[in-house]
Amino acid sequence: MPKSRKEEGLKALGHETAYSKGYDPSVLEAFENQHQDNDYWVRFNCPEFTTLCPITGQPDFAEIRISYVPDVRMVESKSLKLYLFSFRNHGGFHEDCVNVIMKDLIKLMDPKYIEVTGFFVPRGGISIHPYANYGRPGTKFERLAEQRFATHE
Repeated sequence: MPKSRKEEGLKALGHETAYSKGYDPSVLEAFENQHQDNDYWVRFNCPEFTTLCPITGQPDFAEIRISYVPDVRMVESKSLKLYLFSFRNHGGFHEDCVNVIMKDLIKLMDPKYIEVTGFFVPRGGISIHPYANYGRPGTKFERLAEQRFATHE
């Protein structure tokens, strides 16, 4: 039987929302995967991601897509929303944001596989779509990461 929110130690879900004033990975929360016996994809799409250009301070807008294959731990979606929202006042280049998001989620969950893509709105006539991925070393997911990276467009 799945554990309750209280048993999982989740703080964000079902409680009043407190928004961070800056980048804050501490808001991320995880819970136990109830289906560890099989591999499956979990996908998140955040079409309203905002961060600040570290040089000009101008806002940058993007759609962030996160796909992962969980192992023992999974990210709780409200905490993910609050985490992504914490970039709103953070100065970070597009490529940095995508890599930081991926690394923070790896630290939180230790997934079998994860990929993060940012579809940033054009500024100055140029759009940037950074992509980062990770597959657990020594497993089929490491090979999956290599294959998806090699064929990524």
